[in-house]
Amino acid sequence: MMTTATKNERGFALLMVLLVLALVAVVSAEFAYSMRLEAAAVRAYKNGIIGSHLAETALEQAIREIVADTPFVVEEDDGLLTFYTADRRPLPRLRREKAEFGGGRYSYRITDEEARLNVNTSAPDRIDRLLQTLGLEKEVRDTIVDSIQDWRDPDEAHRLNGAESDDYYLKLPVPYRARNANIESITELLQIKGITPAIYNGTKDRPGLAALVTARGAGQVNMNTAGPAVLSALGLSTAEITEIMQARHNAGPYTSPARFSGRTLSVATRRRPRVVGAPLTFPYLPCDVLRHDGEVPSD
Repeated sequence: MMTTATKNERGFALLMVLLVLALVAVVSAEFAYSMRLEAAAVRAYKNGIIGSHLAETALEQAIREIVADTPFVVEEDDGLLTFYTADRRPLPRLRREKAEFGGGRYSYRITDEEARLNVNTSAPDRIDRLLQTLGLEKEVRDTIVDSIQDWRDPDEAHRLNGAESDDYYLKLPVPYRARNANIESITELLQIKGITPAIYNGTKDRPGLAALVTARGAGQVNMNTAGPAVLSALGLSTAEITEIMQARHNAGPYTSPARFSGRTLSVATRRRPRVVGAPLTFPYLPCDVLRHDGEVPSD
């Protein structure tokens, strides 16, 4: 007959076995989790390297289009640029969206910097007309126009609807000073009184200032790539804008401003690029690579 001591010993042995099994299960689960994390980290690192190279490929492909011997470029009805030779022959577009390469895909978009209105060189009435195309009320437009001028001028005296450092910007929750010089990047507009993120970024129904203005160049606007909003800001009538858009669609690029001369219009963009997040220094590139990225398919 089993004694009480023997029963206790067996019960203790069973308990120890259960504890060891539980410990082994915990260690195994922790090991498996660590292996999964390590595998995920390695996969993410690998995809990051591939994605980076795909993005570089996109940038190089865009530069390949830009540096070609194409003096003219036209923004087509789909919003994309087509490059033209000196005798106005369109070059076939390279694939810019989800182009397959090396087991992944890359995308890029090129736009013309001189399709935009220069906020540093444009007269206040032109900026006001541009803001009108965005559907802004006169009070808002007056505030923005005056505030842009105050941001750029060297003094601390604000205009009627404008703002300077002492009377406005230094009194904000996060204070800062007006530049009191020309705007260097259009992102500065978000710091200027009256310009909200909605006005700057736009909505799905209308563009924002980010897509319509520039802080680069001498102020010339390329009539072959400028959209209706920018052409309207230059003072062109609706009939004139329609004529330009239809001519670009039907006959290709203008080779001279023709009867539209005298309105700071040009027909060929001087080659000065901008890549978001990384300014380039190539001296003779015509357009901007606005976005370039790589996409690695998930496993």
